[in-house]
Order: sequence, then structure tokens, then C-alpha cells
Amino acid sequence: MTLRLHLICHAPGAANRAQIFRADEPLDAIGLKKLACVVGPSVSDARVLCSPALQAVQTADALGFDALPEPLLRDCDYGRWAGLSLDYVYAQHPEHIAQWLQDPAAAPHGGESIVDLISRAGGWLGALQYSETQDKKHDIIAITHASVIRAAVVFALGAPASAFWRIDVAPLSLTRLSGHQMRWNLSSLGDLPRKSTRA
Repeated sequence: MTLRLHLICHAPGAANRAQIFRADEPLDAIGLKKLACVVGPSVSDARVLCSPALQAVQTADALGFDALPEPLLRDCDYGRWAGLSLDYVYAQHPEHIAQWLQDPAAAPHGGESIVDLISRAGGWLGALQYSETQDKKHDIIAITHASVIRAAVVFALGAPASAFWRIDVAPLSLTRLSGHQMRWNLSSLGDLPRKSTRA
């Protein structure tokens, strides 16, 4: 049977707009307002998972999902950069930012490299296909971070790690993957549907 995976990028917060390497933070008023305008995918009998991060949990709750926390869906570990802005880190250590952007195996922040993140996402995808054979759920909704979704797409397509930086994943976007016998396909990329404004 084919496994259908619906990856939702959580609503934006202040860190997104300020280009801050994310630490765990709640959604702000702007993010909550955007979240109030969309609906989750209409999938019956789906297993719903989410990153343990507050933004992902709040997004899942607002979309009406009773999501189970999944540690493998946590954001990239930015190490010493967590909570700092990209501009600040670049001003202090431009060579570290250059290394991070050019070498997917590099982790100048002391956290997780892009290669490590892709490996984590790939391990999670593999575990999903195994668990699907056990519990017979063929649809999975996962609320997570842009970095994790990009990593999952890179792994699913068998693309080089450098492709990570060439995939844009917007807040409140929906990425669909389909998997069968340990092979994954990218089904679609887009935004979550907006709520109807009809009276």
C-alpha cells in the first residue's frame, strides 16, 4: 500500500520575520491571524504527528488536530546560534555563515549539520513506512518546520545535500509525499487551503 504523507509547515512567528535561528517560541499575533485564515488537509483516519516545538503544537491545535509529539520532527539544532539573528552571526563570523551555506556537512554553530538533518528526516521516513505496515494507517499528517520539510524532500528525491538550500518552504505550506516499498515521490507543493469567506 502507498503511504501518503502531508507535511505542514507551522505558522510564522517573530523569529521567521527577523531571520532568527529559532529557539522554541510561541506564535505571535501575526502568525495566529494567518493561521486563522487556513484549514488543514481534509484526510479521514489519518495519524497526526507534530514537532514538540511550541509553534508546531499551537499550529496543530489551531487546525483542530489532536497531534502526537514526534521528537524526530524537531527543528534543526542550531547550537550556539539559537536565538541569534542571521545578520548578527554574519557580522561576528562571516566565515562561519559561508561555511554553513557552502558545505552541507559543516556545523560551525556546534549543532546539527544539514547532512545530519537530512539523515534524521530520512530515518523518520523509513520508520514511517515500517510503522504503516503495522498499524495500517495510510495517511499521515505531520506539522513541523521548514528545515525538516526541506530535508525530507531532499531525502525523498535522492537529491544531493546541496539541494537543501534550493527548496523554499513557506509557513503554512503543505507538501505531499507518497511512499511505497521504501521509495518516495514528491506529490505536490502548495499552501494550505484558505477558509471560505462565503456567508
